[in-house]
Amino acid sequence: MNIAVIYGGRSGEHEVSLISAAAIASGISKEHKVILIGITKSGKWYLQPDSEYERVCKDTKAILTITEDESKAVTIVPAGGKNAFLAGGKPLDIDVVFPALHGTYGEDGTIQGLFEMADIPYVGCTPLASAITMDKEKTKLIWQSVGLPVVPYVCVKRSVVLDSIVYDSVIEETEKELGYPMFVKPCCAGSSNGASKANDRKELNFAIMEAFEWDDKVLIEKSLTNAREIECSVTGNSVTFPSDSDVEEVTAYIPGEIVPNHDFYDFDAKYNDPDGANLIIPAELSENDLEKIRKTACAAYKVLDATGLSRVDFFIDRETKAVYLNEINTLPGFTPISMFPKMCDAAGLKFADLVELLIKEAVARYETHSKLTTSRI
Repeated sequence: MNIAVIYGGRSGEHEVSLISAAAIASGISKEHKVILIGITKSGKWYLQPDSEYERVCKDTKAILTITEDESKAVTIVPAGGKNAFLAGGKPLDIDVVFPALHGTYGEDGTIQGLFEMADIPYVGCTPLASAITMDKEKTKLIWQSVGLPVVPYVCVKRSVVLDSIVYDSVIEETEKELGYPMFVKPCCAGSSNGASKANDRKELNFAIMEAFEWDDKVLIEKSLTNAREIECSVTGNSVTFPSDSDVEEVTAYIPGEIVPNHDFYDFDAKYNDPDGANLIIPAELSENDLEKIRKTACAAYKVLDATGLSRVDFFIDRETKAVYLNEINTLPGFTPISMFPKMCDAAGLKFADLVELLIKEAVARYETHSKLTTSRI
């Protein structure tokens, strides 16, 4: 098959995508042909030369770049199927798209909707699931509706800031409800962009304004004292499961633990600092607790109608041992220090096999979805 790996993008996680895409592209079986499509920070799409793919295959530490050749500019034809992607006006003949994109315009449902309109299989969640999971408030509301535990939080919209009296009232209520310290983050951003910790009102006001630079809604969460950060990789299709497919329904892998060497697990600790955190796989928990994490991860994944892959993040209160869902990431990092592939590997699913599994799931879901009736004519 011809597999298009799309990377870069307009989000604040552009550079992370370059690293993830290099790993994914080089991890795809040589039985397939890899086609690289880079999206610039301004949102332009370009077909990349084969030499770029060959370079990252030879050098495991290489990071993808984007060559802006106007003769290779990529456009998309609605309902074009295999020939939906054109480069310089010529069809690229793509069987499956593997988006190695993170954050806004990458995992928020926008590009997934584009793939649906193009009528082409793609790895990852549907437009609806992608959009919901990108919004941390909406995700928490759904989890709460089925009784899944979440960290206490308050959501503040930009309109509140415009009225100083209303804003002051919201801040006072938030202080009473959550207490300090608090964690402040944009509702619809990833990789800890715009996230910070507030220990008093001055820091809280500053953190809220900083988060508003990334989104129009801000999530303020109670800080769990000395909490443990646990993560769990999940793959599979929670919506459609063809009986003749060799793709399993939903699988949760061995949970791991993040032990930050910074105040909290911020952007630098995740992607730039190799010593930013210690990654412990499996997490040092009892078998019962590990199984509880896996079951809760599957439940969190299924209720959101997730498909393809996700990394589900948790907090465990060291004192009460209570488990809380934190976030879900539907296109997690595939960098050398990313937890998602590491946790799969710990369960015996090697990187190349993981990539192949995700491609197979994308094809199986597309084939099932294609059988649905879309018109009365």
